[in-house]
Amino acid sequence: MLGKTLGHYQVTEKLGAGGMGEVYRARDTRLNRDVALKVLPAIFANDRERLARFEREAQLLAQLNHPNIGGIHGLEESDGLPYLVLEYVPGETLAQRTTNAPLPVDEALAAATQIAEAMEEAHAKGIVHRDLKPANIKITPEGKVKVLDFGLAKAFGDDRAEGDPTRLPTLSALATRGRHTSTSKCACRRKASAWL
Repeated sequence: MLGKTLGHYQVTEKLGAGGMGEVYRARDTRLNRDVALKVLPAIFANDRERLARFEREAQLLAQLNHPNIGGIHGLEESDGLPYLVLEYVPGETLAQRTTNAPLPVDEALAAATQIAEAMEEAHAKGIVHRDLKPANIKITPEGKVKVLDFGLAKAFGDDRAEGDPTRLPTLSALATRGRHTSTSKCACRRKASAWL
């Protein structure tokens, strides 16, 4: 994939891979900026369920506009290969950042607050991330936190894809509904401060 062009995106670097796709850094040759491309592997190109999940990820991300959530620019296809065009976020993941030592308390508090604010936004829109972990959280060189990879995200009440109750989100819709008003703090923000 390196060196290839998808649409007007020149692939320059592989950033990672997971169950729902491979992620590459690419150059948007029209707008002269770096983006991240999440590509559905070719072996899943004809898998209707995988394609539906990929499209659902794009639709859920498109509902979220928050400074601590990696944004989406589009859902594209090139030669039958579907891919998401995502905001490129420089820096290390939280997993990388804490490999050798924990974060200093002030940095940990700042990161936890930003993560909680991102999740508050998602929950307010009825979206559960379902894969929130240090590897899916980036910290930019300026210290801004970005929550990434909504590939396993699910909207409350969306039971079309998974009927297995053992794979339901940790927080139920009933546990979080009604808590997200403009005057109340999100439960996840309170929990984030308790983790420290």
